[in-house]
Amino acid sequence: MLTIDGLTIEYSVVGTGEPILVMHGGHSNCREEFGYEVLVENSYMMITPSRPGYGGTSKEIGESLSLACEYYSKLLEHLHIDKVHLVAISAGGPSGIHFAATHPHQVQSLILQSAVTKEWLTPKDIEYKAAKVIFRPNVEKYTWKMISMMNNAFPSFIFQQMFPSFSKLKYKDATAKFHQNDVEAIRKMNNRQRSGEGFMIDLEQVNKVSEQELQAIKCPTLIMHSHHDGSVSLDHPYFAHEHISSSELSLLDTWGHLIWIGAAAGETNNRLLSFLKAQRLK
Repeated sequence: MLTIDGLTIEYSVVGTGEPILVMHGGHSNCREEFGYEVLVENSYMMITPSRPGYGGTSKEIGESLSLACEYYSKLLEHLHIDKVHLVAISAGGPSGIHFAATHPHQVQSLILQSAVTKEWLTPKDIEYKAAKVIFRPNVEKYTWKMISMMNNAFPSFIFQQMFPSFSKLKYKDATAKFHQNDVEAIRKMNNRQRSGEGFMIDLEQVNKVSEQELQAIKCPTLIMHSHHDGSVSLDHPYFAHEHISSSELSLLDTWGHLIWIGAAAGETNNRLLSFLKAQRLK
């Protein structure tokens, strides 16, 4: 925990080596695990702040993306880290984009993974309306408790029920893309997920990314997205690639939004490691 001006930012540090700052996705926190193992094994240090309203981070830090990014900057200063590789995941995309655009001196490279980069959920969408009910702060802990209990009791059944929220593929057509550990990975994910007040903040801020911000990003950028993502449409990686002049687009054959699991997860790891090695900190 780091407290600055009366507000607290919770964070984790895992591994040693070149630093990577992670902007986790929705319903997550500094205890995120997807994609970490391969990076730690390849001598990278993962620094993950719980974004505002998630975990132990003060919701007031989420008053704006600008304020939140000031706190991320101060966290790096506290850790005596001058420059990082920046990974932004899913609903953490706007945070990563804003940080890379406004704090270029602290960002060596940017990696967008299944990231929101333009208008996403709006009040007219059914998913938005449902999220405002089941993930609101005084309800979300019961929502996640129910999901985790059901998932622990019936892991394969819940995996199949949740599958359409992650993938555009039909379940029967995707089985060849599964890995034997995918059901367990989803079960573990559902046991660590919490929305806190963070997802309500996300719903207000995810649509505030501007073309100007994307155009302001000058560091080398890798945009990673599954062909079959059912959570964040392909409009998002194409939009980011169009507006970030220094970007390269990597469309993956993973089964859906969670590009770190499945039979094609090795493709994700290899592409990411290749990019990071090419962008080594001086």
